[in-house]
Amino acid sequence: MDPVFLSRTLTGITLFVHIVFASIGVGIPLLIALAEWRGVHTGDAHYTLLARRWARGYVISVAVGVVTGTAIGLQLSLLWPTFMQVAGQAIALPLFMETFAFFVEAIFLGIYLYTWERFKRKYTHLLLLIPVAIASSASAVFITTVNAFMNQPQGFALVNGIMTDIRPLEAMFNPATPTKVSHVVASSYTLSAGTLAGIAAFSLLRGRNHDYFKKALKLTAVSTFVFALSTVLIGDASGKFLAKYQPEKLAAAEWHFETRSGAPFVYGGLMDHNGQIKYAIEIPYALSILAGNLPSTVVKGLNDYPEDQRPPLVIHYLFDLKITTGVLILLIPLLFLFRKKLPGRSSYPKWLLLLMMLVGPMAMVAIELGWMFAEVGRQPWILRGYMKVSEAATTSQNVGAMLVLFVILYLVLCFSAVKVLSKLFRNKDAIEEMRQLGMEGAGQNEL
Repeated sequence: MDPVFLSRTLTGITLFVHIVFASIGVGIPLLIALAEWRGVHTGDAHYTLLARRWARGYVISVAVGVVTGTAIGLQLSLLWPTFMQVAGQAIALPLFMETFAFFVEAIFLGIYLYTWERFKRKYTHLLLLIPVAIASSASAVFITTVNAFMNQPQGFALVNGIMTDIRPLEAMFNPATPTKVSHVVASSYTLSAGTLAGIAAFSLLRGRNHDYFKKALKLTAVSTFVFALSTVLIGDASGKFLAKYQPEKLAAAEWHFETRSGAPFVYGGLMDHNGQIKYAIEIPYALSILAGNLPSTVVKGLNDYPEDQRPPLVIHYLFDLKITTGVLILLIPLLFLFRKKLPGRSSYPKWLLLLMMLVGPMAMVAIELGWMFAEVGRQPWILRGYMKVSEAATTSQNVGAMLVLFVILYLVLCFSAVKVLSKLFRNKDAIEEMRQLGMEGAGQNEL
């Protein structure tokens, strides 16, 4: 088979697996810090136990993230040698800084895990988590600047296929960096909070009406709403970035072919073989408002670009699904926060708990859709405007064997991680730990 296709497939599968564990690895430390701070500040041992148990689960996600992250680094060299030969010097700084951030995270995480109840002042232990939270987010920042560089390359001169006059900081802080970095970090926080909210909702749905689970759900639901709202707002800024710097991607995402002002936002629909759009919902002026805040904003059409430089039109569906899941992730925790004003007498209605259980999986789907939209929408470029994907891939005929081996590895990793985490978060283990710690709080008899 074509090595380019196989290389794209293997890289895509690796990113598909890695991005979930990496996103959880970015967001969970902040949730742990919130829980422990709440426990120290209020003296409520339930929040302290939340922090302890979340920290154990976090270690599992970090372990898998390290393996898949290492695989990405390996595949950059093996599958995309021409790209690394040309662009390697420009992206070396953020790659090094990402590794350094991981070392800081790992060192302080180890100290944090093994120093529970070792300090007289409880805030001292909490302070150990700050470097972990900062370093985990910094890892996401540095590695995302590499992707931003691929979308908006700058900080170098290309002479005869060789990069010269390289300015690493300028390459890192390109026009794509602010929106991409902020969107990745905010969506990682949203995914982490939504996943933990789903675990708490599942426990309550099974009749575990202990205050421990109620407090866990309240903390994570509020966090999910705040982070989801920030993600949506940053998404609006991302749309404006696309309109200015990658108008062909925005045009393909919205099936917008003719340059015009007052452009409508096309949601859903199907395109037949003649290029006619059917069954779509058109929101007048909305695309122009997204692009420039005004209905009169001129949005560049896809017909202004050569056919061989147009992104695949399939990204329209990725874009719509991403928006749909993003709105749902925002609305469901909002419903939970105002649940007492909803019809019915139950403080925790089953239908709402079921919806809260879906927030985490929907956040995973949204993140996967987001990176697929970003990467597929950049096609045919691997380094936009300079190098196409077909020019960067290896010509080796052994990529197929690599694909099989890595798929087996990812299946083993994912199965093992799910198995370990499911045992780690068993309700009876949490309850037993409460008893061992002397936490006989309200709701204990309801177990």
